[in-house]
Amino acid sequence: MENGRPSRARARPRGSAPLFVQTAHERRPEAGGISILRARGTVDVSNAVKFSEALAGHIAHADRAAEHPLLDMTEIYLACPAAVRSLDRATGALAFSGRALPVVQPRPHARDALRTAGLPGIRVHATMASALEALEALEAAEARAAPETYGDAVEVRDDRVEAGSGRDAPATRRRAGP
Repeated sequence: MENGRPSRARARPRGSAPLFVQTAHERRPEAGGISILRARGTVDVSNAVKFSEALAGHIAHADRAAEHPLLDMTEIYLACPAAVRSLDRATGALAFSGRALPVVQPRPHARDALRTAGLPGIRVHATMASALEALEALEAAEARAAPETYGDAVEVRDDRVEAGSGRDAPATRRRAGP
């Protein structure tokens, strides 16, 4: 029946959906420990600060537990620019240290907002599988880059100039590894 009003099936609900966050911990042989923060609902002006605090706490806890943090945004709606700023605030320390938070499956409007904002502390992935593959590659790169110096002798050389003579007097010492 057409009476100029949309049917109840097509009408959008008024207001925003409440925000829920849940943390899950996984252990994968290839990537190590993973801490996943699953967010559901709407991030708007009223709860952007709480979302930012929850995400920052999640990242800090994952760092203390030597886990890789990951944010699952499959069921979240970013309602305003404050929501994007909340992500930037929470991931600032990661960006400063040269790392990025993997963000999984944001909805198209959220993906566009994140791409437009160009947040350095966020790396967007289309699927959970691609995010996990990136974490596995990161773990493998970190394992290759870690030097193994235990038990090896390390040479420390100090090149000093003696006062008055103008001659170089190299001094060499040897010590055990760290």
